[in-house]
Amino acid sequence: MANKTVLITGAAGFLGSHLCDYFIAKEFSVLGMDNLITGNMKNIDHLMGHPDFTFYHHDVSNYVYVPGDLDYILHFASPASPIDYLKIPIQTLKVGSLGTHNLLGLAKAKNARMLIASTSEVYGDPLVHPQTEDYWGNVNPIGPRGVYDEAKRFQEAITMAYHRFHGLETRIVRIFNTYGPRMRLNDGRVLPAFIGQALRGEPMTIFGDGSQTRSFCYVSDLIEGIYRLLMSDYAYPVNIGNPNEITIKQFAEEITKLTDAKSGIIYQPLPQDDPMQRQPNIDKAREILGWEPKVDRAEGLKITFDYFKTLTAEDLNKVEHNDFTKYNKY
Repeated sequence: MANKTVLITGAAGFLGSHLCDYFIAKEFSVLGMDNLITGNMKNIDHLMGHPDFTFYHHDVSNYVYVPGDLDYILHFASPASPIDYLKIPIQTLKVGSLGTHNLLGLAKAKNARMLIASTSEVYGDPLVHPQTEDYWGNVNPIGPRGVYDEAKRFQEAITMAYHRFHGLETRIVRIFNTYGPRMRLNDGRVLPAFIGQALRGEPMTIFGDGSQTRSFCYVSDLIEGIYRLLMSDYAYPVNIGNPNEITIKQFAEEITKLTDAKSGIIYQPLPQDDPMQRQPNIDKAREILGWEPKVDRAEGLKITFDYFKTLTAEDLNKVEHNDFTKYNKY
């Protein structure tokens, strides 16, 4: 594998940076690409100057070119939290459509295998539980979350079109809730939100009555599943996530115990189209990839909490990660 080259888009993001680390460790030549709208160079600072890592500051919604041979493309460029994609809805739609189209064209030109990062959000607020890959979903295309959900659904559709029409080697991973170091503390997702509130001495905010469920997969397990899917010969979507389901209220209680928080819990109205149940069926991942999660939640949460404790007071109180205003013109 020493001579293989992989392009990872969204390389400065949470998952993208962990993917860069993983492929560097496997002695790939890694090309990281990110426009830094939501990514953070701190996540890949340790790779800068590494002989097997090259960084491109580029928006994949524009034409993408990289020199030389290319064996694999992993498309992870996209806002992935409600705070982000509700503030930059057009860019979210563009990176899922134009960005995916550009990268599929690059994969075709380079004869590279391409894996796209899809999401459990393609299932919407599911009427089937747990969610299997053959479930088509219950998505509101014109709701506020539709910009993300439909971008990912289109991404899957155009990827399969390139696979069928051009014979391109493609892979589709449907990612369920994932957590670990390098998550953005204030990105709006439940785990960093709860831990951030606990560290600031604020009450944890539960939206709705807390009966909605989520299933949390530790990042190292997810990255291993993605790699196995990339190296498999299976072209259809595969769920990668942890099927250990928990209610949001139970999760808040776990975080309270972990952090020794004393500020209690407050309740706010549930956002529109927020899914009530989220649990992956991972039978395909087990059968096709020989994969299942290994890190239990207690272990993963402790590692994640230890990471967040290293952040500065400025980080803990930062409401915005980036200035989105300049991106709202288009």
